[in-house]
Amino acid sequence: MGLSILGIFHTVIGIIAIVAAVIAFTKGGKIDLGKLPGKIYFYFTLITSLTALGLSSVKGVNPGHILALLVVILVLVAYLLYAWKPGNNRARYIETFFLSFSFFLSMIPTVNETFNRIPVGHPLAHGPSDPLIAKTLLLLLIMFIIGAVLQFRKIYRTNKAV
Repeated sequence: MGLSILGIFHTVIGIIAIVAAVIAFTKGGKIDLGKLPGKIYFYFTLITSLTALGLSSVKGVNPGHILALLVVILVLVAYLLYAWKPGNNRARYIETFFLSFSFFLSMIPTVNETFNRIPVGHPLAHGPSDPLIAKTLLLLLIMFIIGAVLQFRKIYRTNKAV
């Protein structure tokens, strides 16, 4: 697979962040920064995104670096909204959307790298433009949109009840 020490660290931390997000989505329907899976997702996603800046097969800034910086901005803004605007209000829409969108964006390089590396010697895909990657990302986009609508409905009901 040819991963550097930084690449291995990045991958392990990234997997933990993904697992934490899946647990958060499964248990609460969203990434909640007030709960342990949400906290793990926040910190490990920050570490994963920042270490991604040190990983590249080409010199200079590439789309992966831009994506990593966007994920950092999304989770930091979500955290600021969580910390500065507690309670049930409009800030929950943006916070929830940013955390879910950061997860979706994180899945783009995850799917690409995984499908182009596994199984070792006979990867599932051959490059970022492989149809399998495109179909998988389309499925994840559809799941993200459906999930966002369901999350917004839940926030609306919660805000209305208060």
